[in-house]
Amino acid sequence: MVDASLLVGLGAATGALLRHGTASVVASRLGDRDLPYGTATVNVVGSFVLGLVTFSGASTSVQFLVGTGACGAYTTFSSFSVETVRLWESGRPLLAGWYAVANLAGALAALGAARAVVTAV
Repeated sequence: MVDASLLVGLGAATGALLRHGTASVVASRLGDRDLPYGTATVNVVGSFVLGLVTFSGASTSVQFLVGTGACGAYTTFSSFSVETVRLWESGRPLLAGWYAVANLAGALAALGAARAVVTAV
């Protein structure tokens, strides 16, 4: 078995690159002025992927590589938190609240969808 630290590190490097790429593509297509769509996208997609890994009974190695490493680096609660506060501080408290609720609801819905996919397979 490969060392867990190596798997987490490889997964994290991959997840960070994917996060940057995803956020860049989403921002270029949807813009990022009104809402940080890139962060919302990676949080929802990452929750779905983590759900697949978690509920599929993936091996410990896959859990370290994809779950802890890749999903840990791909998703970002800290950026989501900062962006929500910035929306609030910019005088848009309703948009900040909507963004917070949409992120959480989207992530939970994606996790539920992943569980449904794994159960169906």
